[in-house]
Amino acid sequence: MACVSGSSPVVATAALDEAVKPVVFEVFGELWSVQARLGQGGSASVYRVSSLSSHRASSAAVKEFQTDTQGGDYGFVKERAVLEDIQGHKNIVTLYGVFTHHNSRGIATRCLLLELLDVSVSELLVRASNQGHSMWLIQHCARDILEALCFLHREGYVHADLKPRNILWSPDDECFKLIDFGLSFKEGHQDVKYIQTDGYRAPEAELQNSLAQAGLEGDSGCTTAVDLWSLGIILLEMFSGIKLKETIKSQEWKENSAAIVDHIFSSNSAVYPAIPVYHLRDFIKSMLHNNPRKRNTAEAALSSPFFSIPFAPHIEDLVLLPTPVLRLLNVIDDCHLHNDDEYEEIIEDMREECQKYGSVISLLIPKENPGKGQVFVEYANAGDSKEAQRVLTGRTFDGKFVVATFYPLSAYKRGYLYQTVQ
Repeated sequence: MACVSGSSPVVATAALDEAVKPVVFEVFGELWSVQARLGQGGSASVYRVSSLSSHRASSAAVKEFQTDTQGGDYGFVKERAVLEDIQGHKNIVTLYGVFTHHNSRGIATRCLLLELLDVSVSELLVRASNQGHSMWLIQHCARDILEALCFLHREGYVHADLKPRNILWSPDDECFKLIDFGLSFKEGHQDVKYIQTDGYRAPEAELQNSLAQAGLEGDSGCTTAVDLWSLGIILLEMFSGIKLKETIKSQEWKENSAAIVDHIFSSNSAVYPAIPVYHLRDFIKSMLHNNPRKRNTAEAALSSPFFSIPFAPHIEDLVLLPTPVLRLLNVIDDCHLHNDDEYEEIIEDMREECQKYGSVISLLIPKENPGKGQVFVEYANAGDSKEAQRVLTGRTFDGKFVVATFYPLSAYKRGYLYQTVQ
């Protein structure tokens, strides 16, 4: 694409970027069409792709690495090696394979074919609108990521870049997963000078980065404790609903971070039951000691009393986290449930409507509580249920506005139709 004379470097770069943006990847002899670019960083771009194979319909993610300044592929080699070494855990993104892509300019780029995940914790924080998330969601995220860190740390690795953008929801597995291992290293063998992201960087990593910038070497590399610090900050942001980057930079935080954590909790405690709040506060503080040796390990953190408390999801949680099961509220009056003819007619009408958006595996409308009068629709995949949720939300049915949320597939399969918190 030619650049207009006098155009700015930014425009020229954008034009060039669009020119080399891939349209199709060939992976193991199969063509995958690029649907959207999900993200772009300094060393790689991530795309959502769909298989063009006629015998199956599937989606995945492709992480395409740019050649580094020395003409090598260090970033690709490093992340591939880590991912291949830690595969098999349900809370870590799955690597399907690796391949080389030849772009429109004839340049070969190295790529990872990865499991396609959904909404990130970063997006969830934006949607929280400074209100903070429910205890159910915070607990769910904390447990999933601690499970991932337990496994990662047992294998000897430090993630070294834990942040909201690197924690994504899996609609199919109904859990949060850890992604992006580009800065990861074996504990005791740190091969990356600058680790972690501003706002989530542990004090010892901050010191190490400062020394590296001055051309000095620290006494030793960072440990797995840096990951626990990052998780503590993430959970504090999920509870408060606000980004804490500037707070953590402040002198007040450096002098007495525990007092600031206490203040954040006291400011929000009226919304939550007292005992769970105290457990969560102490749980988070155990990960935010300035001395890394005093921080909880991932394994010890999983034994916190916070995880012994059962929470129910809020309706807002089930709107935020996609699954293959859609739940429709405010659709059917009780009087229709006890007339067999009307009930069967409603079942058929709902099935016909819902099949417009994807393949319906099953449909359930309970006649009694729990779940009385709610419509549960199981789709073949979360992509279909997301489309149905997008279209049906706000629609009218028999003069009433439809509320469409997702619902955990595992609970639905067990026949467990719990009441959500309003």
